[in-house]
Amino acid sequence: MKLVKDVMVRNVVTVSPFAKLRDALSLMKRHNIKSLVVEQQHPNDALGMITYTNILKTVIAEEGDIDLLNVYDACAKPVITVGEDLALRHVAALMIQQRVKRVLVVNNNQLLGLVSMDDIMEELLKQVE
Repeated sequence: MKLVKDVMVRNVVTVSPFAKLRDALSLMKRHNIKSLVVEQQHPNDALGMITYTNILKTVIAEEGDIDLLNVYDACAKPVITVGEDLALRHVAALMIQQRVKRVLVVNNNQLLGLVSMDDIMEELLKQVE
């Protein structure tokens, strides 16, 4: 049985909650990714996540200004987190139930990585080959 730690992405890109949305989009474009982890402001703070969808909703649908709004204004915080030793099937079930495409992997509220539906599907497709 595969675990989260077997498929998670360990090198996640983070962004300050006080960065402008334009800066967040620039980071996503530079790294060719669709989400960023929003940094904690202190050790007991919750982690957040900002995705293309969050930015589209804030900027396009709600007519927000990409140069005035901060990441904090558009991000999801707190986000769903899991431990690295959790079975992938449980994570997949949680993601489907909560209707999310990504969850953060933590240990003692410290960021270890990220696992996405794409990571889980990639693992599933390896079993089919």
